[in-house]
Amino acid sequence: MKQITASLPFEWPSRARLLSTAETLVIGTAGGLVFLLAGLPGGLISGSMIAVAIAAIAGRQLSLPPLLTQTVLVLLGISLGSVVSRHLLQQVSAYPLTIGLLALATFCSTFGSSYYLQRVHGWDRTSALLAGSPGALSQITILAVERGADLPGIAVVQTMRVIILTAALPMVLAIAGVVPSAAPSLTTTTIASPLDLVELAAASLAMALVLRLIKFPASWMFGAMLASSVLHGAGWVEGGLPDWVRGVALVGIGALIGSRFARMRIKTLAGHINAALGSFTVAIAVSAIFVGIVALTTQVKFSDIVVAFAPGAMDAMLALALTLHIDPIFVGAHHLSRFVFVTIATPGIVHLFGRTQDDVDD
Repeated sequence: MKQITASLPFEWPSRARLLSTAETLVIGTAGGLVFLLAGLPGGLISGSMIAVAIAAIAGRQLSLPPLLTQTVLVLLGISLGSVVSRHLLQQVSAYPLTIGLLALATFCSTFGSSYYLQRVHGWDRTSALLAGSPGALSQITILAVERGADLPGIAVVQTMRVIILTAALPMVLAIAGVVPSAAPSLTTTTIASPLDLVELAAASLAMALVLRLIKFPASWMFGAMLASSVLHGAGWVEGGLPDWVRGVALVGIGALIGSRFARMRIKTLAGHINAALGSFTVAIAVSAIFVGIVALTTQVKFSDIVVAFAPGAMDAMLALALTLHIDPIFVGAHHLSRFVFVTIATPGIVHLFGRTQDDVDD
């Protein structure tokens, strides 16, 4: 019997893991509902993220298993694709210009944040470059380990940037009057029929698996988004997911981001908080310049530009685009482009301009 059990490819999660997952979801749901009932923009994702982050910093071992994370990303992708229409695709002609400016903004933001971390906080060049590079955290982490960089410091700077953007961006846009000050309704025009929902789920999973096989970035979310976009754009499927399912996806993304703090010690966080805030300020200042250029030279909506150029995590920014009723095609194209740019360019930049901690010690 022992040999049969050992050979099974699936292993049931431990009781502690199940309890950790349940606690994460309960805390995230409570935080999301509080923000939603308070009428705050982006309430479900921001409230969930902040509540889970606070609990994680307080010492709770919060986490979401990979299967649940993948499910949440697929649901988010389906929801994003369900708002696609021919009207949204009319802005495609503006993409080459704005994506080019985004690449330049990413370059300037990375070097600006890196320069700040070196000059003000005394970081070595490699650690500063990796911390200042927006997005592609998994690739950044691998490079940090290979180059002997300050991994805890990089993790704090990268995570704080995502947390602040996800929490603050909806508020800033609401105060600026470019999105509703109250939380927009999650209600879709129609809910897809049971048969259409089955088609959406099957096509989304199939496309996600195909993209995963070819190692496409963020394959679960983008695969589902692509399949859903094609089905809705072609008129083969009408309507989207039920409201409560979309709410679950937004709460799940918020909880996933907030749970990053479960792996950080308070001492580590406190030791790098000033560097994280200063680096974030530099990155936002650089991004704001390019947002202004795009706003003045194109007809793209200001709120779309802000979220597309925000130096935050791709999944978090797309979730905000969904909950704030911002063009997901424009935002998704730009965050995917930046992800690819960072993934390709960062190793070369670190090789040319970086140096390892050993060089500093010498």
